[in-house]
Amino acid sequence: MKPSVLLQYILPHRFLSRIVYQATRWEWAPWKNFLIEQIVRRYHVDMSQAAQPDPLAYPHFNAFFTRKLKPGARVADPDPQAILCPADGRISQLGRIRDGRIFQAKGQEYTAAELLGSEDAAAPFRNGSFATIYLSPRDYHRVHMPLEGELTGTTHVPGRIFSVAPFAVEAIPRLFARNERLVCRFDGQHGPFVSVMVGAILVSSVATVWDGLAIPPYASEIIRTDCTGRGVKLERFAEMARFNMGSTVILLLPEGYEFDNLQPQQQVMVGQRLGRWAGGA
Repeated sequence: MKPSVLLQYILPHRFLSRIVYQATRWEWAPWKNFLIEQIVRRYHVDMSQAAQPDPLAYPHFNAFFTRKLKPGARVADPDPQAILCPADGRISQLGRIRDGRIFQAKGQEYTAAELLGSEDAAAPFRNGSFATIYLSPRDYHRVHMPLEGELTGTTHVPGRIFSVAPFAVEAIPRLFARNERLVCRFDGQHGPFVSVMVGAILVSSVATVWDGLAIPPYASEIIRTDCTGRGVKLERFAEMARFNMGSTVILLLPEGYEFDNLQPQQQVMVGQRLGRWAGGA
């Protein structure tokens, strides 16, 4: 086992994440400017598309990390039946869910039931489709709706907080089904779909547009929230959530949706077409 992978097993994930959560909100200018400059320089962050293009104008590092974009910086594919990419990043994997099993990396897979927290929740996606999108530190960290939908519920699934970088995805079995995550369930025009916000070490923090900060606090058991009747209806391309630090989004769609010929590690952007409804009129 490589040292970088071994560290993922022995590091105190939640302890480190709690420290970083506070550190990234410290407003002392020398500290926050140092962190921001390191990320901008190391990852070649393009600030020209940000609503506030001056990286040092943000009050703390997390405000910079979750920055808004200028109006028009991202546009939605005009086809109303298109699946929109929910995040800037790279395709980790995408394709068919085969008898409830989802491909993670060569030699690695996990089940939809493990990911979502129950067999009942996974049933609509048994032979559907999935897309896994990895966001690096250079990317825009707000997540948008792939389709129009009404929120029916969320499930906060406790777990580890492994890195979701490619080296970890390739080496750690069932990584996405083991990390702390927030499952967001929606009813759409052609059936249910889910957007899973998978946390990662440093910080594993997720906020939604309907409830605000959802993680932390970290969970010790599965927390299911019924949102039926709340009237949370989001248009396709609307912002739905944001990540504070490392992150991966996983979409699960029912049968009838088909993805375009996209390849692992292909760069994608919010609003880009990933595929479309092909199940009939």
